[in-house]
Formats: sequence, C-alpha cells, structure tokens
Amino acid sequence: MNAPKSDWLSKTPDAARAYLEGHRLDEVECIISDLPGIARGKAVPATKFARQEYFHLPDSIFYQTLTGGWGEAAGDEGFIEKDMILRPDWSTATAAPWTADWTLQVIHDAYNLDGSPVEFSPRNVLKRVIQLYRDKGWEPIVAPEMEFFLVARNTDPRQEIKPMMGRSGRPAAARQAYSMTAVDEFGPVIDDIYDFAEAQGFEIDGITQEGGAGQLEINMVHGDPLKLADEVFYFKRLIREAALRHDCYATFMAKPIEDEPGSAMHIHHSVVDKETGQNIFSGPQGGETDAFFHFIAGLQNHLPAAIAVMAPYVNSYRRYVRDHAAPINLEWARDNRTTGIRIPISSPQARRVENRIAGMDCNPYLGIAASLACGYLGLLEQERPDKQFKGDAYDGEEAIPRILGGALDLFDEAKGLHDILGPDFARVYSIVKRAEYEEFLAVISPWEREHLLLNV
Repeated sequence: MNAPKSDWLSKTPDAARAYLEGHRLDEVECIISDLPGIARGKAVPATKFARQEYFHLPDSIFYQTLTGGWGEAAGDEGFIEKDMILRPDWSTATAAPWTADWTLQVIHDAYNLDGSPVEFSPRNVLKRVIQLYRDKGWEPIVAPEMEFFLVARNTDPRQEIKPMMGRSGRPAAARQAYSMTAVDEFGPVIDDIYDFAEAQGFEIDGITQEGGAGQLEINMVHGDPLKLADEVFYFKRLIREAALRHDCYATFMAKPIEDEPGSAMHIHHSVVDKETGQNIFSGPQGGETDAFFHFIAGLQNHLPAAIAVMAPYVNSYRRYVRDHAAPINLEWARDNRTTGIRIPISSPQARRVENRIAGMDCNPYLGIAASLACGYLGLLEQERPDKQFKGDAYDGEEAIPRILGGALDLFDEAKGLHDILGPDFARVYSIVKRAEYEEFLAVISPWEREHLLLNV
C-alpha cells in the first residue's frame, strides 16, 4: 500500500483533535454502514492506520440479513464475495468516548476495484441522490428527528419489553409528553448522551420526553443530508453506549412496546437554489412556490413505493396505528401532526416539508435518500398534490402498506424510484429484505400458539 501523508490527523474535524489533545491515539475504528445501519469494519492500531490509504472488505456484508443470514445474490456472476476498497472520509473522524483507550471512529466509503462507487452501499446511495439535486442547481437541506425508548434490560426475547426504572425507582411512565419531570427521571443517561455528543462534536437542538413510557426525542440542527445521516448513524451507537452505562437498553425499534406509540425519524426537507441561496419553496414575496407543491406531490406519489426503505422490518408496520402518533395515510396539511406530510409553522426563509412516515429503525442514509428521492421526482414531474387536508387525518382512509411484503411489492414495481436510488441498490435491497421477510414467516408466534392451537 502507498502510505498517505503523515499529517492525516490535521484533516480531521476540530472535535476529534480536541478529544485527543494531550493523549496518544491508540486505535482507529474503520467503519461503514451495512443495509440495516449496523457499523461494520475493522479496528486497527493507530500506527497501522497512519500507513494505509484503504483496506478491503467483501461486498457480501451488504447481502447479510439482520439475523445473520444471506440474501441470494442475483446476477450474471452469482455470489462470489468480491473485495471492495474502503477509503476514509476524513471529515467523519470522531471520538469513541465510551472506550477504555483513546479511539477514533472514521466512516469509510466503498469503491469497486475499478474506482467506481459500490452502488448498494447506503452512504453511496445518499451521495447519489444529493448529486442529482446538485446537478439541477439545488442544494437539499434536511433536519432529522430521532425518537427512541430507554427500556429495562431484556436478555430473554420471549419476555415483553418493559420501561426502564427511573431515578425515582419507578418504571418510566407513559403519556407524559414534554414533561420535564419525566426527562429528569433519565437524567444520568441524558447527561452521558450530552457528554458523548460534545466529545464527538455533535450539536443537539433539544431533548424532549415523548408520549411513550421511556420514549425520548432528540432534535438535530438542519444541514447537509450526508453530514446529518452520518451523525444519526453515530448517534445510534452513542445512545446505546450511554444507556448500557446505566443498566438499561436504548432501542430504536419502530414499535418496541404494545399499546405505546412507536418511534419515528421525522425528516424535515427544504431545497436551496445554489446560485441565489434562496429557499425554492418560497417566492420573492414570501409566498409558497410551485416547487413547494411539486415536492409535496412527489412525496404523495412516490412514498408508497419508498416505504419499504423507510419501514424496513415487519415490526415497522406496527407503528402505523390510528390515533397513536403515527400516520396512516399521505394527506398533507399545515401544522397538523395527524397527517403523513406536515408543513410546520415557519418563516418563508425556513419553509420546509416534514415527512412523518420514516421509522427510527430505518438506515438513516437510506431513509433520507428515499425521502429526498420522492421529493426530487416531484420536482421533475411538476404535478400538484391533493387538496390540503382539513381536520383529523385519522378520520381518513388508510393509504399506506401495512405489511412488509406488500411494501416490497410496491418497491419492486417502482422503476422510476430505482433510477434515482440506483438499480443495483434496488436489486440488492429487495433480495435482502425478502430473505428477512421469509425468515420471519417461518417463525410461529406466541399469539398463534395461544389462539390457534386448540381453537381452529
């Protein structure tokens, strides 16, 4: 291998260098997101990392299901586990402050041996979509919201998930949205989340108690979609590590507890004209533009096919329950949280469209990419959305898939969406998700044993 410049640390963000100030770097975690969003890669001594420009991993990591099985690769070559070249993105270097030594994490990008991007790498999928916007003279801006539960340790999958014990010695209470007392119950965990985030250079816009028992939300400052996806990817690990320090789990399951609200990753979008710096959703006098309505129409028209990416597991569809803080259709409205597409109150400069469909269990790169892809198709097609919904959207008709199998059928038919996300990605994603779905269907649930064993 050719040795990179010895001053690679100088290319890293200020927070990473500040974290190491006065200390010797021991280890570098070279990581990449797989399809579920799990960090895969290698931990290498810092001295070795300083001597290498890249390393190899087999492309089979993108065919691996969440359970450790494998989707059967389709194609002329079959499944031969080719090596990929993984190169570091220095701008992503950040601390791993929960480790026992001085460790940095660095996200890597995946390339084929000919230098082309690996099309089914999630980070590359998002970069592809962002570039399509830039080719049109636009700059997409997003702001994700992260919802998650802090729950009691669950070492037996046969047992129901229960809320964690708070400082008071009582289980976390439900129906306490925005309660500061409820937030104080998790104070020690939240303190570590803030400390880890500060060490990693991440800015948190706020933490609030949500409606579920032990459910919290972290709001993030709006910005570049790739940077925000990197941070969500990092945040999931950060939050899990903070929880483990306090004898509880953090879970990003879409619906971990029966009869409780699910966890979403709401995505706020705006689009800026690169030449003028103006929000294309707002006109010179502050009014809503055609582009604003076209973007909404794109979400309405294409989100049904993209839901398989934003709700990637069988559990994801348990979240879309009437009157449970999750949408059941793709109506749009201003300042109305019952709709799938919401227009928050804002100034004309900050006008944005919120997608409330995506679950927190989705891969952040793929969830943001799919949402932006739907809006991009809307901007190209220049259609108008349905009439703005008035009232409670839960009184309307259900209009989104309720099972993963049906969502995957819609995804497989959406060739226009495949062209935006990448045909090879669409092929691999469908292979893996259908393998996971088949694994699920092979499992007999307690409900079936309880109600069917002696009654049918």
